[in-house]
This record gives sequence, structure tokens and C-alpha cells, in this order.
Amino acid sequence: MDESRQSSWTGAGAALRKAAPPPALCGFLLLLALIFTVSYVVGAGAGPVAPGMHGSGTSRDGGDGGDGGGGGGVDDMGDMQGGHG
Repeated sequence: MDESRQSSWTGAGAALRKAAPPPALCGFLLLLALIFTVSYVVGAGAGPVAPGMHGSGTSRDGGDGGDGGGGGGVDDMGDMQGGHG
């Protein structure tokens, strides 16, 4: 009677081991999550990359073009056609 219980447990254990991901994969995913967490903390601690960065001020109207200095549409591309044929 003990043998029948033992064989059913080994069958269930083997099926559970087959369904679970390999330990190396779990370790890799844990390491990946740790690396992303550390890089996020370091980046948040470092602050913005260029806090005082603004537009170059070389647009046609002499200012920042009213777009906050970011943008860069077709007007900022000099004499290019802008996709018109």
C-alpha cells in the first residue's frame, strides 16, 4: 500500500517539475530584474541628462519658434522640400 502512494507522489512531482521553468531561467530573469532596478535607481539619482538644454536659436524667426525649443518640423530643415514632389 505504501508503494502505490509513493508512485503517485513521484508521478505528480515529475509532472510539476516538467511544468516549472528551469532554475537557470528563473535566475536569469531575477538577475535581469535586479539590473533594471539598479539602473533605474542610478538614473533617477543622476537627474536629467541636460537640465539647461534649450533650442539652438537658429530658426528663421530668430526665436525658439514658439514650440518650446524642442520640435524640429519641416520648417527647421532649411531648403529641404519636406516630402512634396
